[in-house]
Amino acid sequence: MENFRKVRTSEEESPLPFPNLPPDVVEMKVKEGSKIRNLMNFAMAQMELKGSQQIVFSGCGRAVTKTITCVEIMKRKLGGLHQVTKVRYKTLLEVWENQDPLPGGPAQNLTVHKNVPSICILLSRDPLDPNQTGYQPPEPCHGLGMQLSEAGEDTSGSSTKGLKRPLPPPCEELLTKKLQVQVPDSLRGSGTTDHQLDHHH
Repeated sequence: MENFRKVRTSEEESPLPFPNLPPDVVEMKVKEGSKIRNLMNFAMAQMELKGSQQIVFSGCGRAVTKTITCVEIMKRKLGGLHQVTKVRYKTLLEVWENQDPLPGGPAQNLTVHKNVPSICILLSRDPLDPNQTGYQPPEPCHGLGMQLSEAGEDTSGSSTKGLKRPLPPPCEELLTKKLQVQVPDSLRGSGTTDHQLDHHH
């Protein structure tokens, strides 16, 4: 295979595995090289500005984990979304071209069929059939979750990266302050007991 170079990859088009989808539903096709921020900006615009009720995220092979990440961010930002997850296999067609064909011979191309895992996740503001396989109800809104999403939106709301960075330092500061307060107290405590003992002698 060292003389062969991959010239293109295509995936078979397959219908989305969800019943009763509106014909104009947006499918976010997540690729391995996709930027999560770009995907999320587009998806949020569909749901918030255009008022879409449902959106589908799909990805296969190495893009599966990125697809799941996008869905989790979406659920955190919007809240109250019903989810159905379908996992299946997709066929990828890879065309490899011979870089070193025999002189005078035909240029040889190889077509390789690859089966890769694929994930499709439907998020919906409208309730979905809870009996279908892969259904997850909306997560309950915790107070903390709400504060986090509001803070994220105030400070740019572009991605969760900006949200996570400012949070750890205050906790660390609080811990060190507590420790500083505890240390003198314990020293003072032990000092007084020693002093009292000496006094009794």
